[in-house]
Amino acid sequence: MPPTLQLQTYTTTTTTTTTFMTDTTDIAPVVTTMAAEMKPSLAHELARELSLCCPSPDKEMDTVATYHNHEVGSNQCCSVVVQRIAAPIETVWALVRRFDQPQTYKHFLRSCRVIAGDGCEVGCLREVHVVSGLPAYCSTERLEVLDEQKHAIGFRVVGGEHRLHNYRSVTTLHPSSYSSSTTDGAGGGGGGREDNGGETTTTTDSPTSGCKGTVVVESYVVDVPSGNTKEETCVFVDTIVRCNLQSLSKIAERIARSSCTTPTTPSSSSSCKVS
Repeated sequence: MPPTLQLQTYTTTTTTTTTFMTDTTDIAPVVTTMAAEMKPSLAHELARELSLCCPSPDKEMDTVATYHNHEVGSNQCCSVVVQRIAAPIETVWALVRRFDQPQTYKHFLRSCRVIAGDGCEVGCLREVHVVSGLPAYCSTERLEVLDEQKHAIGFRVVGGEHRLHNYRSVTTLHPSSYSSSTTDGAGGGGGGREDNGGETTTTTDSPTSGCKGTVVVESYVVDVPSGNTKEETCVFVDTIVRCNLQSLSKIAERIARSSCTTPTTPSSSSSCKVS
């Protein structure tokens, strides 16, 4: 049996421990099935979330269809995390677009340096170092998407010392005129998502009277390490992504409060998995 690593999940709503195997396998052949086609509920979940929050949901779904359309191999898993932020899209984008400074809100990263290019053009490379306690040391990543008009950014992991091979991620921002609050008392969940335990969380939405908000959609596809299931891999990566987006939310909302005095309600996040 390969050695295992006990990782305490970093989330405001759970204190579960995920066992993540440290062994790896060869890259599996990629099939030509798209993530949204493999599980239509993915597109349905995103459409519901954007229809609740965005003034032009059809336009935003076009962006989702363009960028969150991953090819998923037989030994890969795919998931998407949605985060509502009570801050204007311009404020959030100013943080997200900085390929050269991901550690601004991704607190699992200790440092970052650009090793090829200027950090602002597709094709540039960065090397990030991870905080201790994760099954990784460093990662080399290539900027693959940077769309200033549609507020989309994406990268691919191309090297480094880590356990998540062939990781690809895309993040898109969508303007929102709604705020949300959790109604089930559990906190943290949103968008009517059903989690692994069968419990659901719901949100109450209402138009904001002051600052506009943002809906962040981040999806990824990654190899499943040997000894782990697709579900275990998604739980592990979802935890990291959700923590990053919650950190992004806090920072962006703090910046927005300096120019907007309208009270806002807590942000919420949700995720749905594709396997």
